[in-house]
Amino acid sequence: MITKPLLSARNLRRIFTIGSEQIRAIHGINLEVFSGQLVVITGRSGSGKTTLLNLLAGLDRPTSGTVHFEDKELSRLSERELIQLRRHNIGFVFQSFGLLPLLSAYENVELPLRIAQWGLRERQRRTEECLRRVELSGRANHRPYELSGGEQQRVAIARAMAHRPSLILADEPTGELDSTTGAAIFALLKEIVEHENVAIIVATHDVTVTRIANMSRELSDGTFVDQGTPTRLH
Repeated sequence: MITKPLLSARNLRRIFTIGSEQIRAIHGINLEVFSGQLVVITGRSGSGKTTLLNLLAGLDRPTSGTVHFEDKELSRLSERELIQLRRHNIGFVFQSFGLLPLLSAYENVELPLRIAQWGLRERQRRTEECLRRVELSGRANHRPYELSGGEQQRVAIARAMAHRPSLILADEPTGELDSTTGAAIFALLKEIVEHENVAIIVATHDVTVTRIANMSRELSDGTFVDQGTPTRLH
């Protein structure tokens, strides 16, 4: 049985014009991502990883090429439709965690469910479930400044998965963590892929995570080093 990709990018290009100079940030990108996959995109700083994630999330529009997500071509959607898509179908994890400092861990995880207008009991049940998944039930009432860096990133991951998205995009999620804590975060992301049947795309300079990825691609100067079709592991 042939499974349709959750997300696909075709001949993706993004050119920025600065003065009289044109910068090819992304060019010739082709990518297919399926539900239940951990996809890792590696590359040095400036290789185009963040630009690519922004295009895949509909936060930026390509100069040419297409991004299809759940059978929708993102460039054809209005800004309002893109906001709704991100609110309900995509989760985000950032290098700097992005937690609201005055809210507890519980409240940070619950917030996207409030925004998505989940009912009270549904919100409570799902928030508690997500905190259990990241092993932080006992820290639910702590604010970010009372948590370690690794714990803050676990809260951020719980928040990203709370509204049951089909795709999570993680941009350098271990960039501010030591190697041991970073390895634990990558293992957690792999576990979430398997238990939630969500696709997670990680952009990182840490090549060690490729060992547990279902698919990995290396980005250099805006294009994949290997343009062939990578093996998909299930």
